Amino acid sequence: QAQLVESGGGLVQAGGSLRLSCAASGSIAQIGDMDWYRQAPGKQRELVASTSRSGRVDYVASVKGRFTISRDNAKNSVYLQMNSLHSEDTAVYLCHAYGLGTRPVKWDHYWGQGTQVTVSS
Repeated sequence: QAQLVESGGGLVQAGGSLRLSCAASGSIAQIGDMDWYRQAPGKQRELVASTSRSGRVDYVASVKGRFTISRDNAKNSVYLQMNSLHSEDTAVYLCHAYGLGTRPVKWDHYWGQGTQVTVSS
């Protein structure tokens, strides 16, 4: 069974930086879009950044110029470099991938377990 595992969250002061990583493993043959979502307490899950397999990227307006999403297709991995962090960026960050599983063979959505990012003001 395919799974996504995130790492890199933690506690940082406002203005600081963190880099999140997410790696897909298991029975997955190909990955299309890979994304980072976040969910703060009492708020809806929000798409923060996305990247296609060809490298097209997109960001929510609130993180443009501060966050950078990148991926390594050979490693089935996606990264999120977060700079100039604000207290409003505090949330659980979740990795998402749309991929072709092999057991069964079908395209499906995969989610990581989430990693906490806390920005202190």
